[in-house]
Amino acid sequence: MADEPLVLGIETSCDETGVGIVRGHTLLADAIASSVDEHARFGGVVPEVASRAHLEAIVPTMERALAEAGVTIADIDAIAVTSGPGLAGALLVGVAAAKGYALAAEKPVYGVNHLAAHVAVDTLEHGPLPEPAIALLVSGGHSSLLRVDDLAGGVTPLGATIDDAAGEAFDKVARLLGLPFPGGPWIDREARAGDAGAIGFPRGLTAAKDLAAHRYDFSFSGLKTAVARWVEARQRAGEPVPVADVAASFQEAVCDVLVGKALDACRTSGIDTLVIGGGVAANSRLRAMAEHRAAKHGIRVRVPRPKLCTDNGAMVAALGSHLVASGVAPSRLDLPADSALPLTTVSV
Repeated sequence: MADEPLVLGIETSCDETGVGIVRGHTLLADAIASSVDEHARFGGVVPEVASRAHLEAIVPTMERALAEAGVTIADIDAIAVTSGPGLAGALLVGVAAAKGYALAAEKPVYGVNHLAAHVAVDTLEHGPLPEPAIALLVSGGHSSLLRVDDLAGGVTPLGATIDDAAGEAFDKVARLLGLPFPGGPWIDREARAGDAGAIGFPRGLTAAKDLAAHRYDFSFSGLKTAVARWVEARQRAGEPVPVADVAASFQEAVCDVLVGKALDACRTSGIDTLVIGGGVAANSRLRAMAEHRAAKHGIRVRVPRPKLCTDNGAMVAALGSHLVASGVAPSRLDLPADSALPLTTVSV
């Protein structure tokens, strides 16, 4: 095996079928097939639809990635696959495919944590991750703050959402405003024409009594309800709903809490690197606010380019490459798909 391992990553935890190939920290291929359009009419991801879409897409996506990288499966040093967390049926497709390719090509397989992969993908953009670092992971299913002392050895959870994840709140508010699914990009787009200070929506778990018990935890359910009540009041009064202002004010509330708690964790722990990952990390206001506020405290913010923030195979390959280079033993061929894989388990 070369000094920089050639690793293939497979991602099927939700509605994207992703296959990525990296050599060390260099991205060679990132092939994605998304079934998001098939879920749009339902207003959310339907697990059975996602699983069937993965079945149809996994082989063509694999072939595209290998062609893009100009390699064959025989050239690959190791195969990494998302083992969890995620939708059980969707995960099974990726795990089964990884086992099949690994067995046929006689390659080691690494079952990895989807959330840890969202941290690792930043290495493809900015190089090796300084350790320790604080990581803020924000997506449709997760909102978590982590301390990363050794990505290969495990991470320490500092806080997480106690109800709705940030991305879930974006989807629900978008639906309230008559915007398409997935809601994140549409809220971001509408907010650019709105006034972020027009409506004072609440910032969950930021009151003194809440911080005592939930300093690094998140809650977006109350914010979502506040937006719904505000919109309903306007509609009852027969007044138009200023979609851009609602979107901007809601987005500001979410980003304010995410950035505030992440920077608090950095300052309290004396760590000067903040990594932001997950689908919501593609939000333009979150990226701008984090960089602006962090600069005041001498904290460096690392955020991958938007395409690498959403689910993809490159992030799985990046984590797999890090595990191989760190000398971590590969997984057994009977590795499971674990929909509730804990954050503390980086590799299975």
